[in-house]
Amino acid sequence: MNKAKRDSGRRILVVNGPNLNLLGRREPDQYGRTTLKEIEDELRSCADSRGAEIRFIQSNHEGELIDAIHKAIGWANAMIINAAGLTHSSVGLRDAVVAAALPTVEVHLSNIYRREEFRHHSLIAGVAAGQITGFGAFSYRLGIEAVLHLLDKKGL
Repeated sequence: MNKAKRDSGRRILVVNGPNLNLLGRREPDQYGRTTLKEIEDELRSCADSRGAEIRFIQSNHEGELIDAIHKAIGWANAMIINAAGLTHSSVGLRDAVVAAALPTVEVHLSNIYRREEFRHHSLIAGVAAGQITGFGAFSYRLGIEAVLHLLDKKGL
């Protein structure tokens, strides 16, 4: 682990929305068989190897996710968010992302643009630095690489 980089403030919050606690069991044809814990373990390893600290929140409750983002203000330097079904409906979650003012990458396991029409619109995408969608659990790995790239560009 690169202590100098960690001390410089490379801290990442990963936000996971409703039903993602069921990854690996829920609709495996759509979302794969990788569990959320397995995704978190891989991201933790990747972040640690790059001198970054990472925290995770998963909740099925919108307000808990918003509170977690608020609590990360002043701690986190970047955020990865998979708002799941709230992606398409939560103005409050979108506003929390704006209020946090962190470089944010939105990720989705499935390609939301190849699914039902209502999933084609993300309230988060317009306030995120970018969006990664459709690569299964690897979407998160791409997301961590993206936020680390954004932090590198900021000199963190």
